[in-house]
Amino acid sequence: MHCNYFGVCGSCKTYELDYEEQIEKKKELTKELFSSLYPKSTSSLPLTAHAENFDVFTSPSSNYRSRAEFRIWHEGDDLHYAMNKLEGKGVVLIDNCPKVTKDIEALMPELRELIKKDSVLRDKLFSVEFLSSSTKVLVSLLYHKKIDESWDESARVLEEKLNISVIGRSRKVKRVLSDDFVIDTLHVANKSYMFKIIEGGFSQPNSFVNVKMIEWVLSHIEETKDLLELYCGHGNFSIPLSGKFRKVLATEISKPSIKSAKDSCVMNNVENIEFLRMSVEDLTSALNKEREFNRLKDFDLDSYDFSHVFVDPPRSGIDEKSLEFISQFDTIIYISCNPMTLKRDSEFLKDTFMIKDFAIFDQFPHTEHLESGVILKKI
Repeated sequence: MHCNYFGVCGSCKTYELDYEEQIEKKKELTKELFSSLYPKSTSSLPLTAHAENFDVFTSPSSNYRSRAEFRIWHEGDDLHYAMNKLEGKGVVLIDNCPKVTKDIEALMPELRELIKKDSVLRDKLFSVEFLSSSTKVLVSLLYHKKIDESWDESARVLEEKLNISVIGRSRKVKRVLSDDFVIDTLHVANKSYMFKIIEGGFSQPNSFVNVKMIEWVLSHIEETKDLLELYCGHGNFSIPLSGKFRKVLATEISKPSIKSAKDSCVMNNVENIEFLRMSVEDLTSALNKEREFNRLKDFDLDSYDFSHVFVDPPRSGIDEKSLEFISQFDTIIYISCNPMTLKRDSEFLKDTFMIKDFAIFDQFPHTEHLESGVILKKI
């Protein structure tokens, strides 16, 4: 990827290495981090002795981000997209970003010019968020002012001229002109899945690597009993994985994400998933028979025969009580956006589980961030 702002913009910190060198560095750092979880007698770098179980999935080096946010910098009646400087002080004004998908990249200059010409849209605008899908781009405009019907009139022009969906946000105000979601289609293992992704909700930012993540998990599961999924989001993994299991119980604390997941099940004709809005800690208490919850009165938890548990937690990882709970299952599938907490949680489980398969997924080229996946089998 070529970018005019390498070395100035703080978004990319590993720009000095070409992409193959970045991947090699991430591989070696990951192997070193997790080496203590493998028998030291097998190799000086133990993971290399398990190379057949260590998979690496790369990304396109440009036009891979389907979700992006940019600050807006005003200079009189002019405005620019802006990012924090690499050194951490001030901003760098940018005209483009080759990391975003091609439809966002093409949209950015047109959107900026139209906003510049309209004082209602321009005034006190401080951020723009983009969410692209296989069908449409949703743009959220964030303001330091109250927006009302006059904003709606101007924003509709953007929707019509650019063929996008536009949302306006200000303090305690959300104005939706058409849709506050996009419908995305993923082609996974020779099958297509549709997902409803709500504005403001979590979604995987790199759809190319997201597909590889789902396919990797699918490739390591034989048709089996029931699946318990924690932190299910909008059903990104739940729906493709449901074909491998008799039943799926999936939990998430975000109400919009649960609604999106249920809508996506309808679009995909999936009927064997129950989505439950509940924290991992509360579900753990319920399944351990420690507490009763009114929201579970219609759920027959005893009807499930879980063979696998799937977790995709936030960067902070999994709390100790929940780790103790998931340790009762024979197979744990753990997707992590933070190798450090994945290592910590794997250390907690190492006396009763072994790492059977390991993968790294480079969702964020040109940065130090890395997504990882492990499949743990009870010893």
